[in-house]
Amino acid sequence: MTPATAGLDGAAGRYTGSRVHRVEDPRLLRGRGTFVDDVVRPRMLHACFVRSPFARARLGAVDATEALALPGVHAVFTAADLNPGVHEAWYTSMGKDVPDTPRPPLAEGEARFVGDPVALVVASDRYVAEDAVELVDVDYDPLPALVDYHDGPQADALVHERYAGNVAGSLGAPCPDDLAAVFASAAHDVSVTIHQQAYAPVPLETRGIIVEWSGEELTVWAATQAPHEVRMFLARLLGVAEHQVRVIMRDTGGAFGQKVLPMREDMCVALAARLLPAPVKWIEDRRENLMAAGMSRHEHGDLRMGFDGDGRVVGAYIDHTQDVGAYPTPWPVGTAAAVGMLFPGPYRVPRAGFRTTSVFSNTSGRTAYRGPWQFESVAREVLLDIAARRMGIDPAEVRRRNLLRRDELPCTNPNGMPYSDISPAETFEQALAMLDYDAFRRQQAEAREHGRHLGVGTCTYVEPTTTGMAYYGTEGATIRIEPTGTVNVYVSGGSTGNSLETAVVQLTADALGVDLADVRTVQGDTAVTPFGAGTGGSRSGSMLAGAVAETAGVLRERIVAIAAHLLEASPDDIELGESRAQVRGTPAAAVPLAKIADVAYFAPAKLPDGVPAGLEASGRHHARNPMIWANATHVCTCEVDVTTGAVRLLRYIVSEDCGPMINPSVVEGQIAGGTVQGIGGALFEHLAYDEDGNPLTTTFMDYLLPTATEVPAIEYGHVETPGPGPGGFKGVGEGGAIGAPPAVVNAVADALAPFGVEITRLPLTPATIVELIEGAR
Repeated sequence: MTPATAGLDGAAGRYTGSRVHRVEDPRLLRGRGTFVDDVVRPRMLHACFVRSPFARARLGAVDATEALALPGVHAVFTAADLNPGVHEAWYTSMGKDVPDTPRPPLAEGEARFVGDPVALVVASDRYVAEDAVELVDVDYDPLPALVDYHDGPQADALVHERYAGNVAGSLGAPCPDDLAAVFASAAHDVSVTIHQQAYAPVPLETRGIIVEWSGEELTVWAATQAPHEVRMFLARLLGVAEHQVRVIMRDTGGAFGQKVLPMREDMCVALAARLLPAPVKWIEDRRENLMAAGMSRHEHGDLRMGFDGDGRVVGAYIDHTQDVGAYPTPWPVGTAAAVGMLFPGPYRVPRAGFRTTSVFSNTSGRTAYRGPWQFESVAREVLLDIAARRMGIDPAEVRRRNLLRRDELPCTNPNGMPYSDISPAETFEQALAMLDYDAFRRQQAEAREHGRHLGVGTCTYVEPTTTGMAYYGTEGATIRIEPTGTVNVYVSGGSTGNSLETAVVQLTADALGVDLADVRTVQGDTAVTPFGAGTGGSRSGSMLAGAVAETAGVLRERIVAIAAHLLEASPDDIELGESRAQVRGTPAAAVPLAKIADVAYFAPAKLPDGVPAGLEASGRHHARNPMIWANATHVCTCEVDVTTGAVRLLRYIVSEDCGPMINPSVVEGQIAGGTVQGIGGALFEHLAYDEDGNPLTTTFMDYLLPTATEVPAIEYGHVETPGPGPGGFKGVGEGGAIGAPPAVVNAVADALAPFGVEITRLPLTPATIVELIEGAR
């Protein structure tokens, strides 16, 4: 039993903080989930895209005669058919006034990358649609393509005519004279250029959408992270009222940022559905996903960091350039700015600056991917290890001398980011203690005497989560206690494997004092759920906790008032728990929640004065902090075979500070998933193109992913620094993917340190490692 006011902020309770089994799992493990491709509508048609085989080509006539003659083909749409139907095409999360980049539904005038959608075929089934795609004759006139974004500013060819130098946008400034003077006077002035390759989210479930137009209402089934964003975007796109659009999201098999916003193919399907008398389904295949769903991470930075004679940082600067492909989603310049602003990281850096430039290329467009600013950590942490070796100081000791401690906060980094409620030095020390760093160094030295090459690498980062700004700043919940005393919680949704259902059920059960089994949640249907921004920016746990607390507080007060009236007791003496209310210290004086609900709905005359009938309420949480900060340290150890270049990871440790945990198992699952993706980025994954712009990795035979055999068991440590939001909760969804690449790179570099190898380019394939060793020798 808990007092009447307990559990409202979600920070304490019977379930919150415990390893409750995920409520989604019984459905998903039994194969009873409902993904977009499981949805079947009457008379449903299937869409397939004609995609450009050229990285750049002038588009001539599109002849669909043979395709339309194929039995089962209902329509072939070109840009002339669909593109004029666009009313507005801007994202709510970005705002109407952002200087966004071009994003036509179908290619118009030119195809700008291999996989660019040129036409849309709609047929009775996917097989017929794919056959018909082969019959569409497109007149392509190949043109010189800009494949390497490094060449963009000097190239004669322009990806988009109105962007001079192929620059989508830039922020910041060249290194100012006063900062350059700091570097010039530093005891150690370290400069290096770090390159990161293109790779992608590759969710287990690819993109997919079904659109059905009744003549009055548009109903959409989507694999998405943000159903309300999809509704608003499509309403603007088609020029219909928002309440005429219903978006339904059931189960989504991974997203990682790739499904946070509607993309060009989604626009095409919606526009086509308005022109056809039947629902239209499009399900992306894996080849399309790797070729056209977007790339991330492709960027480099010219870095400079100065140190005094004791190895303390005196200044830092990054000149960052990122590849945004042909059609980035969304506007890429804002995310690039975060790379510069976060580059100082969780360290005492007295002076810093940045410049960032986003450059178009004739490749797949840049999309968000779990921690889309993570290059700041890759660049900084790899630079710190390089600097440490050049100075002759152990990399761990360099970090010890520079990491921020809790007692130094709050503070603002020199690029303007206001840090608070983090523990960089504390997570660092915990992670090294879990490893026993000194013991590993002794083991490493002994191994080297026997010709084995072990290494250890770290990464400590700070992560902005749960922004309170604009579109992302509020989240709603509706709670309905049914007449039987069971509870339904309605939230906007966006659960894509990140356990939002479990979190909402735990939080609600504690906030209302009911049994976990008595709570269910309804998510992902814009017709019945309150507005919410969905999953993105590691916001969901904290925001949903606030929304549940706001709403449950209203109902809890009502429940207590009714129970006190029925039990002839003071409201101050009522405790709630185990789906009943009782008088404190008198267990026999109790009334079940089912009885309270029965009175609320069916006997309103028995209610106390001022208490309305029913037990339903809606509330909205407003996050009043610009952002909530989380932080972590990753430590990786490895062994490198210097003959074959093979890397074997030995141990992987993460010390995370995400505040109090709603569910430790869920937190660790999020850390593990992101970490594995980061390991993939460091060692395996690469969206590669040849010199003509042809993608070379469009199957899992070529695009390599880490498996269970490549990843060691991940060890977890937790430091809890409550944040300023509800329950002290922070975000945890993106950190694993941020911290893992530099930790792995630094471990490999440490193993190869006797050869004088400096690693400045990812991924670290066996061939790359052998080449580095041979070059150093």
